[in-house]
Amino acid sequence: MLLTRVVTAVCLLIVILPILFFAPPAGLVGLVTVFAALAAWEWGRLVRLPGGWGPVLYAVVVVLLTIAWYDIPPRGDVRLLFYADVVAWLVAWMLLAGGIRALQGGRQLVFALLGMVILPAFVHAVSTLRAEGIAFLLSVAVLVWAADVGAYFVGKAVGRRKLAPSISPGKSWEGAIGGAALVALIAAVAGLTHWFAPTWFSYEFDRRGALVALVLTLLLVAASIGGDLFESLLKRQVGMKDSSRLLPGHGGVLDRIDALLPVFPLAALLIS
Repeated sequence: MLLTRVVTAVCLLIVILPILFFAPPAGLVGLVTVFAALAAWEWGRLVRLPGGWGPVLYAVVVVLLTIAWYDIPPRGDVRLLFYADVVAWLVAWMLLAGGIRALQGGRQLVFALLGMVILPAFVHAVSTLRAEGIAFLLSVAVLVWAADVGAYFVGKAVGRRKLAPSISPGKSWEGAIGGAALVALIAAVAGLTHWFAPTWFSYEFDRRGALVALVLTLLLVAASIGGDLFESLLKRQVGMKDSSRLLPGHGGVLDRIDALLPVFPLAALLIS
């Protein structure tokens, strides 16, 4: 199992890193669009779209909606999509607060509609953040990864109070606080010292001041936790462990990007 995970991770890096560092920004957007299409196919399966073609058609619709935003006037301004994404995540978190319920009728429709906003917004957020520089984009990704790593190790060591026991039993409040503390430390160092600048942290520290920037950083941490829990809800309510088996040893694409989905558009909106 470990070997499979490592091999899959290495293969992904071989594909992603050259495009990230050497291809033009459009190349990265194209790659992320492919990932979004695969994630949309998984989303269609998780919301139980009928027939074998249901998830496929859902993925096609998501890609077409993603492309359509490039032609919506004024060209290049996707703030409306990011605002819609914020609303979509507010609805998602309300569903999350309601816990696991049967997926039928209007509930199924709502989950399907949410994906049609969340996934295109993620693609355009990657494009917006990449336009500010590779380090800028990676700094937001590091925020999410650090929150996850910090939560894992702190939760493993001292985690007692469950964050969402019926949805994700492994997550604890102590872990979430530990992850937030690690991210706050990274944000303070990157924002005050301007290491690897420009980063999202240095931008926000310069523009808004240290206190407000740290509050916004913690908001993004909370968003990353919500994204992770929401994808767990999608899986739990249909009895699935992974979103798919597209990535051997890792599950599906949604399993890898769930915490990034709410964070990237929100980070892009804050700089716009």
